[in-house]
This record gives sequence, C-alpha cells and structure tokens, in this order.
Amino acid sequence: MDRTPLALHACCGPCSLEPVKLLREEGFEPTIIWSNPNIQPLAEHDLRLRTLRKWADEVAHVQVIVAGDDRDAWERSVAPAAFDRERRCRACYALRLAESCRVARDRGFQYISTTLAVSPYQLFDVCEDELVKLAHAYGLTPVWRDFRPHYPEATRESRDLGMYRQNYCGCRFSAAEAAIERHEARDARKAQRELARAGR
Repeated sequence: MDRTPLALHACCGPCSLEPVKLLREEGFEPTIIWSNPNIQPLAEHDLRLRTLRKWADEVAHVQVIVAGDDRDAWERSVAPAAFDRERRCRACYALRLAESCRVARDRGFQYISTTLAVSPYQLFDVCEDELVKLAHAYGLTPVWRDFRPHYPEATRESRDLGMYRQNYCGCRFSAAEAAIERHEARDARKAQRELARAGR
C-alpha cells in the first residue's frame, strides 16, 4: 500500500506508539522528527531518544530524523516563563514545532503532525494553535488529531514492550510541578486511609 509521507514530531517513544499506528491506518507513512531541547538533564534527553530509536528500528520500522536541539534558544525563549505554565508551554511548543516544520519543509514533506496530541498532561488547544500556525508559515498542511483517547492503550503497550517511561514532560519546571503533584496525591491517599481507619 502506498502511503502519503508525513513528518511526525515526536516527544518520546511511548507517546509515538498510537500516532504512528493510527496515522498509518489513515494512509500516512510517518517519518519521526526529534527536536526536544526542553528535556533536562541531558542524560534524560539521551535516554528518551535511545528508547524512541530502539522502538522505531526494531518494532515500528519508522525512520527517525534527529533535528536541531537548540538549548540556548530554549533558555532564552522558554525558561523566562518559569512556572507560568501556559506561557512556558506555548513557547516550548513553538520552538520544537518550528524546528520540526523547518526540517519537514526542507525534506520535501507536505504534511506534519505531532505526538504531543497524545498525553492528557499537555495543553492540547495551545499545542494545536502552535502547530497550525507554524505549519502554515512553513507552507505545510497540519494534521491535527486528538490522540488522547488512546493514551491508556499507549501506556499499557509501552509497559508491555518494556519501554522507559518518564514521569515528567521534560523541562526542569515540569519536573518540579510533577513532583509536587505526586506529593499532593500521596498526602491525599494517606488522609483517606486515616479517615477510613477512624471510621471503623
């Protein structure tokens, strides 16, 4: 079956599982573009990229293009937003998707999408705004899909495959936010257990 080439910006391996499968079912043939200068520390970035490449090579048989990861640009344009999440994430999406669109245009793609539309933890509407705007600016056609309903399936499948699964989006601010959320969830569970014991 001849499929239509599509550039797929990927944030990690686990989030790539369902988009690659579903886009192929639609008649596209994805080529993954990796551009994620947000991922900190560098060892974490490299681990996620290795995980993605191993799955892409051994399971999905999809090409991976490692594009620019301009960390200085991330520090200049994204880090100043710090814990202003919408501002920070919008700037981060813009940086990563602009590089992906540039590479897609230069490689002759017409269509572009992103795996950022999988995770329910992403700012879905903000990401869509940035992808559509940047795709048009680079002369590309955005392929925006709501992959979030498939997140539980991607989670199960990635665990079955033994893939490394991160517990924060990527940057140091998201790592701190995720740690706080886990701590609050632990406290809430502890409080519920104590209430249950008291009610016996």
